[in-house]
Amino acid sequence: MSLTPASRCKPPSPQPRNARSGAPTVTTVVQLNVGGQFYTTTVGTLRKFSGSKLAEMFSSPVEACTDGEGRFFIDRSGTYFGPILDYLRTGQVPSQNLTEVYREAQYYEIQPLVKLLEDTPQIFGEQVARKQFLLRVPNYSENLEVLLRLARAEAVGMRWSEVVVCVMHTDEQAAQCAEPLYNLEAKKVPFVKFGPWNVGPSIEDLLHCVNKDIKAKGYQVQLQKYFLEKACWAKLQGCFHKFTFNWW
Repeated sequence: MSLTPASRCKPPSPQPRNARSGAPTVTTVVQLNVGGQFYTTTVGTLRKFSGSKLAEMFSSPVEACTDGEGRFFIDRSGTYFGPILDYLRTGQVPSQNLTEVYREAQYYEIQPLVKLLEDTPQIFGEQVARKQFLLRVPNYSENLEVLLRLARAEAVGMRWSEVVVCVMHTDEQAAQCAEPLYNLEAKKVPFVKFGPWNVGPSIEDLLHCVNKDIKAKGYQVQLQKYFLEKACWAKLQGCFHKFTFNWW
């Protein structure tokens, strides 16, 4: 359990305890301070799923961290703890802020809720379908960071900057793109390569992922085609695009 240094660790206020184990009984009412938001529930609710971090915290007589009012303190987002607690109470699957609640369910290791959320279209699409596709693309995350570093480097004293992206779906395309990439390098045009991944979604799908992930980091960016100079490279036109970053 993540605990704040500002909290003081001490035994919680006197509460009914299991004489055999020293742990609070399932009917004990407890007050929680989760990231500055306050909740009241029972130990039985918090211990509903054995193996979760909450069950572990309230199943042993170890010292608990409390705030100045004696409430159990958990250094996590209080906003998204509410849906977690509602699920423990009623079994109702949250319907809002699913990405954030999913992250908290993973942290608390509430596996039944994690599995239920993974079946929702939003989490399934993002965590299963898209994530599995990106795992096929070699060095996707690393190349995305290179793209952003290049964009920032080109932005010095500029209102906007451009980075060319070469997306190669197949090994054949990778071989054919070698010459135009050499040309870009000779002209000192900043570029990043993605692929090949050979099977699965298309170049357009990969570009959609890159565009989405850039915007998720807070950047203002536009995706456009990048036109190659030589006519003999026309068949590779679909592999070359550029991201234009607007800075101010």
